[in-house]
Order: sequence, then C-alpha cells, then structure tokens
Amino acid sequence: MTIISLLTDFGLKDGNVGVMKGVIWGICPQAQIADLSHTIRPQNVPEAALILFRSAFYFPDDTVHMTGVDPGVGTARRPIAAQIGPQRFVCPDNGLLTRVLERAGQEGWPVEIVHLDKPQYWLKEVSHVFHGRDIFAPSAAHLARGVPLRDLGTPIQDAVKLALPKPQRTENGWRGEVIHVDHFGNVASNIRMEHLGSELGHKERIVVRVGGVEIRGLVNTFGERPEGELIALMGSTGNLIVSLVNGSAAARLNAKIGDLFEIILP
Repeated sequence: MTIISLLTDFGLKDGNVGVMKGVIWGICPQAQIADLSHTIRPQNVPEAALILFRSAFYFPDDTVHMTGVDPGVGTARRPIAAQIGPQRFVCPDNGLLTRVLERAGQEGWPVEIVHLDKPQYWLKEVSHVFHGRDIFAPSAAHLARGVPLRDLGTPIQDAVKLALPKPQRTENGWRGEVIHVDHFGNVASNIRMEHLGSELGHKERIVVRVGGVEIRGLVNTFGERPEGELIALMGSTGNLIVSLVNGSAAARLNAKIGDLFEIILP
C-alpha cells in the first residue's frame, strides 16, 4: 500500500491541493492520499511542525508525508526529503522536521536526509512560487513508487531546526507557554505528562494558571463539568490543555500562542 499525506496552508478555495494530487497520481497512480490539514495558518511553520509531529507516526510504516508550508518558496532554502525512523518526509528545509527529529533522537531512530537537487524528479517547468506542485509533489510521488531516497538528492547533515520553547521548572511547579489553539478553541501548552509525573496521581490538587484565570484541579473528560466551565486536562497527545466545556477557551481567555501557562503542584 502506497500512502502520501498532505499538510499545507493552501486552503481549499484555489485548487492548489487538487493540482498537487493530480501531479502525484500522474507519477504514482496507485497512491492513496490522506489530507492531514490544509488550514494551517498561512506561513506558520511552527504550527505545521507540531501537526506533522502529532500525526505522522499514526500512519503505516513508509508513508510519505509531504508538507507544503513554505514561506521561503523560491529563495535559497532547500527542498528536502528524509527517512526518519519508520516514516518518510518531503518538505522545505525550514524547520518543519524539528519535532520529528527530536523524537528520532529520543527513540534512537536512524535518520537520513537529502537535498532534493535532482531536477529529473521534478516537473519539467518549475515555478518560483509553487514548489509544492513542481518539486515536492513529484518528489513525494517518485519516493512512494519506489525511487530510493538517495537517488532524489544529495545527503545533508544540517537540516534547519526551530528553537522550540521548553517549560521551566519553578519552585512550586512549571512555567510553560501556549503552543497551539485547535479548531474547538482548546488551549494547549508545552507542559506534558512526563513533566508532571507522579503528581498526576493528585490531579484534584494541581492548579493551572493561564490568561489571568486560575483553574483548580484537573479532570479526565470534558463531560465532568457543566457547560461553560473552564477545565484543565491532559490532551490526547499528552500535553496539558485548558478547555471550555462546549465552548472556546481561547475566546474566553483571549489566549494566543506564546502566552504564559503555569501550573502549581501540591
């Protein structure tokens, strides 16, 4: 089975996603294409890196993940492809692989990255402003149909990485920040289950502070509190989040990426 996932900030209005699928199927007709998202905020590389990291490893081994969030399109930034652990990636070299590479280091996975510098695997005519169609989609399709990674380009060791914010231990808890606001308005922090450790056995005594509001105790599900109440809980990807039952916590708190997110432990 040949699977290619697509993650972009293109939206669906202008046909760009469909065109890339057409390019892929023209080269690899058997490809099954999965749309991760096409509503990443425009030019938001950190958001795309987070969604890619959260999604990629739920796919079967050797899936090709093509990411087209590329504010530097047409500049000196490199197009790259990679084998990272069990998954394969095609994207601009702008930090999109940062979180995936971080996990590879934690897991001890092998990593191989190439600069896509072999035009024979691109479309014949390459636009200055649509490398998703002209370089990334055809490269992903050739990779999916069996072309070896090293045939697509020159090996590199210096892929660009983002400076990811890390939570800091405090005298009585952790100081982190908001790293994502999802479709429902849930506010996710960079404080994770592993930071809380055994303290999760005392959820009812943990205090969360964000947006000038203090929430006492963590819950397990959205349904444990009445509609309209702010709650704190561990999200499905292991990050501590704040939600509004049947509403938007982000709107209630006027929360944005980078805002302070603190916890006080018992």
